[in-house]
Amino acid sequence: MKKLALMLALAVSCTAFAQITPDEEIAGMECTSITVGRLASKDGSVMTSHTDDSHRSRTNIWVEPAKDHQKGEMQKLYLRRWAPKVEGKMPRYENIEIGEIPQVAHTYQFFNTAYPCMNEKQLAIGESTFGGRAELKSDKGLIDCQRLCMLLLQRCSTAREAIKTAGELLKKYGWNDAGECLTIADKNEVWHLEIMGPGKDKIGAVWAAQRVPDDHISVNANASRICEIDLKNKDYFMASDNVYSLAEENGWWDKKKEPFRFAYAYAPETRTMLACRRREWRVFDLLAPSLKLDPNAENYPFSVKPDSLVSVEDMMRVFKDYYEGTEYDMRKTLTVTDKEGKTVMSPLANPFMKADELALHKINGGWHARGERSIAVHFTVYATILQCRNWLPDEVGALCWFDLDNVASSIYVPFYANVTDLPTTYKTCGRETGFSRKAAWWAFNRLGTIAAKRWGDMRHVVDAFWVPLQKGFIDEHYDIEKRALQLLKEGKRDEAIKMLTDFSNSCGNQAVNKAWEAGDYIWTNFDGQW
Repeated sequence: MKKLALMLALAVSCTAFAQITPDEEIAGMECTSITVGRLASKDGSVMTSHTDDSHRSRTNIWVEPAKDHQKGEMQKLYLRRWAPKVEGKMPRYENIEIGEIPQVAHTYQFFNTAYPCMNEKQLAIGESTFGGRAELKSDKGLIDCQRLCMLLLQRCSTAREAIKTAGELLKKYGWNDAGECLTIADKNEVWHLEIMGPGKDKIGAVWAAQRVPDDHISVNANASRICEIDLKNKDYFMASDNVYSLAEENGWWDKKKEPFRFAYAYAPETRTMLACRRREWRVFDLLAPSLKLDPNAENYPFSVKPDSLVSVEDMMRVFKDYYEGTEYDMRKTLTVTDKEGKTVMSPLANPFMKADELALHKINGGWHARGERSIAVHFTVYATILQCRNWLPDEVGALCWFDLDNVASSIYVPFYANVTDLPTTYKTCGRETGFSRKAAWWAFNRLGTIAAKRWGDMRHVVDAFWVPLQKGFIDEHYDIEKRALQLLKEGKRDEAIKMLTDFSNSCGNQAVNKAWEAGDYIWTNFDGQW
């Protein structure tokens, strides 16, 4: 009977996408991106990142190869919208063709994820939605966030080029999305680009971009973060031509009374959202604890210098965080009395409760922008940590660490951006298949769902499977890179690319197999303990 009860609970959890509460609908728009300058990282790499915390994004990743295009060839553009709900089907987006623009003569190879993330030239993009003023939304434009990521990766090789290209494309063809932050990195620097529409029935966009100092880290967690801008300092700031005038015309800024602050002119409500500010604080608190920042502050510095140089392992640790050990850990109110009469945290307490579970346990907040949420969440579809490394050739330097489902119960797999192919299970969208062993995402989603039901115990089981394998991937990738570099030095590029492709595919296949194994282990070895 206990196993039957668990099966029913898991059935509800695994089909929760089809029965999303209002809180979760809002939560589905939330993502976290952390950026690291080259002098702030342990190995000198520039890093950006992304957690796609959505209930509707596709789960797959594939290699979109470089292409040459004929004169007059066009690039089709699509409007993404929520697909109508279908009984028995998982909620998803659908893309409606709305127009086309001229294609360029040559497009670069890139990783095609829900938000395309990295190309062969070491250009990398993270993303976080912040919404902004509703009156700025316009459906007259042709370009949304996902399509803009794709266009930039197809056409650009540096962050500055990408920002300038974005400005040109949006001015001509228009932005039709909500407010978005793109965290754009190349092998030398990283920028935050915040974009909103120009207003109802208008073509264009309003945007600002700020560079993260080389020895700093920054974060975007669904809130506009760019405040004062100095356009005379071209090394650190860029903006659209209308950045000041649009705010003045709408009465959102009076230049006689106050300095211009982009976030407060165009997205003031985002600075009050608890879940956004708390994640900003937590990232800085984990990587620069000496600053002792106030967890309840309205604003934090755009960027800070970390207490020590940030490694890929540090980034993984931050993305797995759910405020454990702080007063904001939502599990702290769920306690039991142990055999010795001490009050301890209940093994049933987990940081990944759904909205109805939070209500059941009378826990404050909720997983949405105006309530409480942590960095690691149960509704993450995929996550990336993107490394760009200027001391390495592009074939080796462009590295995407790719994670599926809840980062806290999953593993980052190394995918080099110049590989020729990826594992079939990673290319298969789990949202289209329904539960299936053909899609990698389901292996991680099943494991995360089961583990969260008794996280106090299961986290240790999950760690036993993932910690040694993650260390193995990190250790092994250094050796593979040395061997690939030697092949490149000998002029054997094809052999080097094949080696990197085989390694990436091997790591991906190992991770998927281990996720199924871990899920099976928990399912069969904890019978009667639910």
